[in-house]
Amino acid sequence: MEKNKTANTKTYNKYVPLFLLAVVMLWMKTYVSQKTQFKLDVDGFLQEFLLFINPLGSALLLLSLSLFFKGTRKYISLLVIYILMSVFLYANVVYYRFFSDFITLPTMFQTQNFGDLGGSIATLIQPTDLLFFVDVVLLAYLVFSKRVKKESRNFKTKTVLPVITIALAVSFFNLGLAEADRPELLTRGFDRSYIVKYLGMYNYALYDSVETLKSSSQRVLADSDEVTEVLNYTKANHAAPNEAYFGAAEGMNVVYLHLESMQTFLMDYKLNGEEVTPFLNSMIKDQNTLYFDNFFHQTAQGKTADAEFLLENSLFGLSKGSAFITKSDNTYQSAPAILKDKGYTSAVFHGNNGTFWNRSEIYKSFGYDHFFDIESYTGLTEADMAEYGVMDKPFFEQSADMLATLPEPFYSKFITVSHHFPYKIDQELTTIGKGTTGDASVDNYFQTARYADEAIQQFFADLEQSGLADNTMIVMYGDHYGISDNHNKAMEQVLSKEITPVENTKLQRVPLFIHVPGMEGGINHTYGGQIDLLPTVMHLLGVETQNYIQFGTDLLSDEHEELVTFRNGDYASPEIYSIGDNFYDPKTGMPIEENQLEQAQKLQQYGNYELQLSDRVVNGDLLRFYTPDGFKPINPADYNYLNKPAVGPVEEPAVEPVEPIK
Repeated sequence: MEKNKTANTKTYNKYVPLFLLAVVMLWMKTYVSQKTQFKLDVDGFLQEFLLFINPLGSALLLLSLSLFFKGTRKYISLLVIYILMSVFLYANVVYYRFFSDFITLPTMFQTQNFGDLGGSIATLIQPTDLLFFVDVVLLAYLVFSKRVKKESRNFKTKTVLPVITIALAVSFFNLGLAEADRPELLTRGFDRSYIVKYLGMYNYALYDSVETLKSSSQRVLADSDEVTEVLNYTKANHAAPNEAYFGAAEGMNVVYLHLESMQTFLMDYKLNGEEVTPFLNSMIKDQNTLYFDNFFHQTAQGKTADAEFLLENSLFGLSKGSAFITKSDNTYQSAPAILKDKGYTSAVFHGNNGTFWNRSEIYKSFGYDHFFDIESYTGLTEADMAEYGVMDKPFFEQSADMLATLPEPFYSKFITVSHHFPYKIDQELTTIGKGTTGDASVDNYFQTARYADEAIQQFFADLEQSGLADNTMIVMYGDHYGISDNHNKAMEQVLSKEITPVENTKLQRVPLFIHVPGMEGGINHTYGGQIDLLPTVMHLLGVETQNYIQFGTDLLSDEHEELVTFRNGDYASPEIYSIGDNFYDPKTGMPIEENQLEQAQKLQQYGNYELQLSDRVVNGDLLRFYTPDGFKPINPADYNYLNKPAVGPVEEPAVEPVEPIK
């Protein structure tokens, strides 16, 4: 009996050291990754301690699942779980390098975009990334090596339960400390970085999954009563149109030019004494163009798709994933649909696969009559292709011909791709040198921006030649940042200033130009965001928006509230910037005075409430319960984008584009 007991003890101990080694390695790797690869703004000893301890509970809990497997299979299961957690961690590191955000459950299901990752992923991967998997190789060696004897003894439930209990105790201890430092952490925040900072990467994934399931259930549980609160809010906050501008573009065609990855700092910026965007700079001074220099992007994980969603609907994009993917079947009251009873034909032009970001489906729900995707562009050579589709110059050249075939008045949108991360371009196509910061993304950024600027100038000339220019309102907007805050060290060289939290917020400004023939232009300093574009454009066209559910307000209205709410709950206003848990004076860059705190918190509550209402509309598909007077709801089944006409030369065969995820 005694001999058998001793043998069992030895057997028990042979697996435990390997298990504990795996826990410690995963804990340390995750901690170091969270500390060095993510910008989490850790402040003070408590937050430092939480960042250190938060991977332990989840690592111990998830790896302990291997203890339930029988025989030697527990060794394989331990390795498999370890690999999965390591891959998840590394995937977030790579994703964060460009998006400054974390992978969510909805983005993982955007599988139609995965094949388009291409060169962007290659650019984000670094040689030192091999270090992320040194521990995986070590664990695999220990699992498969014949020098390490494997025991087939099974662990009893009473042995496993204490391990799970310890893991849960560590996690709840972690959560308790987190709640003490940031009350209501899981209920009042929109910013994922706080969840990762306080609870760790793996607990964040669990939290995200629960929140995603909750939002998915909202449509099933929604009813018509919910739309009443939303409608009351939007009506009460409607900004009456400015009489001086209302109807200034009535009856005109509408052209949206999507300025991919263009940021406001580029306007009038000189690289080595040379203007980077000379044509756009000239438009700032154009007598018929309004230029907004305090206009911010409000996108989240959907980036370009979010920008489109905002400007077409005056609804916020989702905090996780993209409405283009998960909410394409919703009922919308988008710009193309609103303008149908005004006799407008609508079309989108994009030199890319129609299925990318599910555009070929959601455009039907928006009510677009035509979608000209890559199949409509002919005679393209390899030199005409960017990683994301057709280069801007051949894209505009062929698109101008297609545009001329549309009956007037038309509402159209052109999505450009050349000026997109990683900003690669054939040097024979460049007309300006690179930057000299040593950061490739930042240095290349100026060359593709110049190319995009030249392509836009070409398109303006084509409109003049076609005779459309005199009866067309042109709206040019930046969709999102081009240089993320992961490159702030290089940007400090570009701007010759320190990138403080306030300066980083200012870098989220994107250009907005509204050109209307015969309208008085000028530089407008009004604070606004992409959510304000729909009511602004509608009012310029002479269309009142009061009866629509829109969360933005007319930028030209005297009643426009100068508050830009970001998707993570931060905001920018002329007097106060909310960044994380802090409030700043945008003029001085310093924390606000005590007497401004009440106003700052009031704006925070206002913005968060607006985000919550918008999410209710989108997640609950509430617009199906409400139809404004005079509006005809869209039936997506009425639209078919097949058999599109092809315009352009046909000597060369078309080339399939390679387009990374945005």
